[in-house]
Amino acid sequence: FRLFYGDFIAVNPHLFSLNLQGVARVSACVHVCACDWEPSMLSRCTQGLTSVLLALKKCPMIRYQLSSDMSKRLAESVKQIITKEYELFDFRKTEVPPLLLILDRSDDAITPLLNQWTYQAMVHELLGLNNNRIDLSRVPGISKDLREVVLSAENDEFYANNLYLNFGEIGTNIKNLMEDFQKKKPKGQQKLESISDMKAFVDNYPQFKKMSGTVSKHVTVVGELSRLVSERQLMEVSEVEQELACQNDHSNAQQSVRRLLHNPRLSELDAVRLVMLYALRYERHSSSILPSLMDELSRKGVSERHRRTVQSVVEYGGKRVRGSDLITPTDAVAITKQFFKGLKGVENVYTQHQPLLHDTLDQLIKGRLKDSQFPYLGASSLRDRPQDIIVFLIGGATYEEALTVYNLNRSSTGVRIVLGGSSIHNTKSFLEEVTLATGHSGDRPLGGGRHGTRH
Repeated sequence: FRLFYGDFIAVNPHLFSLNLQGVARVSACVHVCACDWEPSMLSRCTQGLTSVLLALKKCPMIRYQLSSDMSKRLAESVKQIITKEYELFDFRKTEVPPLLLILDRSDDAITPLLNQWTYQAMVHELLGLNNNRIDLSRVPGISKDLREVVLSAENDEFYANNLYLNFGEIGTNIKNLMEDFQKKKPKGQQKLESISDMKAFVDNYPQFKKMSGTVSKHVTVVGELSRLVSERQLMEVSEVEQELACQNDHSNAQQSVRRLLHNPRLSELDAVRLVMLYALRYERHSSSILPSLMDELSRKGVSERHRRTVQSVVEYGGKRVRGSDLITPTDAVAITKQFFKGLKGVENVYTQHQPLLHDTLDQLIKGRLKDSQFPYLGASSLRDRPQDIIVFLIGGATYEEALTVYNLNRSSTGVRIVLGGSSIHNTKSFLEEVTLATGHSGDRPLGGGRHGTRH
């Protein structure tokens, strides 16, 4: 008989989730806040991660983020299982052994706070994807059969082809899909004068029905995304978010955030998110206006518990916690690289940001990831560049990071990367994660939790 290891959710071909929320607890020490495992979660993550390794038939070398005690503990726990169950992990050896890289979400708290502009990521951010399902029951005027829809690349060709495209391209492709459907749709009452007419109709009917379902589903989803973007003025919001995440201009940043906070149409979630991004970006700036922005949130009517999440995010992923210099390049090479990137221009102002994971994996693929920051567990370092890489993010991954991995897989010959996380976050589920970690679990999730579902 064959064993199937299924203690995880395969979301995309290169992305998996353990569907776990609240894996960490922040313990405040005298000099520093540090995250530790929620007791039951270490064993659940170990089981899920070893299940993935067995399903992929990989017995990897393990590297972990040195600045995160949680990463080291998970690495040791997985290694213990591999050693104990060595017969299960007795796979055919490859010339270059596979590599498991364990990272901590708290090293990059900015990525899960940003609005997204590619289809899958946007759907999760604005509508919430829960095991490939979207709840559309609250969409104005929704028909009964579209109250919950499934988005799965396996059986939806349009979704598979548009997962990683930006919102503008999706609009064009929806139009083409509708035009194609109109051409193929039976015109008027189809004549059924012979057996062959009837047979042709029956043969074609499921195809029309399926295509009709695909068209109505995606038109509804894209229509609702479009409505929310307009209602919440997300293009303006996103531009300022990207400026906060990618630029280094405090004067301009504070003016942009203030301007948006004065906009009466700005939602509570977007207001708090902008202040969080400002707090993470400029928490130690000599001219920081964070207290003034917090007062602005109060005047705007944002509740005290939601304002408190700003401090919670800084506790969870602020400068004292991070192992990496998340935002400001410190050496001449990094500054020059950023300068030239700016000169060449970016795809557009809404997609300037690249997650920290991109640089980490880029360094890993090139054989330049520092052992002093990402040591090997119980083994001498590997001199060959890894080809099979499994990355696991404690505290949850995002669809922006999944897009990064997808692009690296396409551009890096001979390299195969699989990304996993304890969950797949949008902003709301990430803030729930932070709230649970920092000990405010009794609070209602920001934004009411309507779409704060994790994958």
